[in-house]
Amino acid sequence: MTKPEPKAILMDANQMRRALSRIAHEIIERNKGTEHVALVGIRRRGIPLAQRLAERLKEFEGRDVPVGSLDITLYRDDLTELGTLPVVHKSEVNFTLPGRVVVLVDDVIYTGRTVRAALDALLDIGRPSAIQLAVLVDRGHRELPIRPDYVGKNVPTSRRERVEVNVVEIDGEDYVALFDNEG
Repeated sequence: MTKPEPKAILMDANQMRRALSRIAHEIIERNKGTEHVALVGIRRRGIPLAQRLAERLKEFEGRDVPVGSLDITLYRDDLTELGTLPVVHKSEVNFTLPGRVVVLVDDVIYTGRTVRAALDALLDIGRPSAIQLAVLVDRGHRELPIRPDYVGKNVPTSRRERVEVNVVEIDGEDYVALFDNEG
């Protein structure tokens, strides 16, 4: 089966790079530097986006920012819909959370349920002084009272559409596309 053609390319590689640079500057400004900042990418595409943000933060501030990864599989409220044996990966947060501002990083925010699960998973690891949220794309349609602090691009969508983020590290190329949902 061939992959359907996107309705639109919302961001190309250069637009993604510029959005991440802008988000990095906003993180620095809001937190008055990066001394107490750590990034935690939500598995799957949030991890490479968090790593890229860390590179930008180091470039702009000259300081390494710790990066972790979070698997939220067991915290999802739709776990029974994922199949009989969901694949669980290891969360890796190899730094202390107290006293840190943790910026959760994800590719797309939609209903807010992924972020809710990520908050639960993160708080099971420890209690940071604050948690902020950075997303590459906000497509609207929230079902929970969750709002990102940093957004690369706001994209109004219908529920019959889907936004797909592709990153070089996983997909071989960088772009964000809009598709019609099948069925």
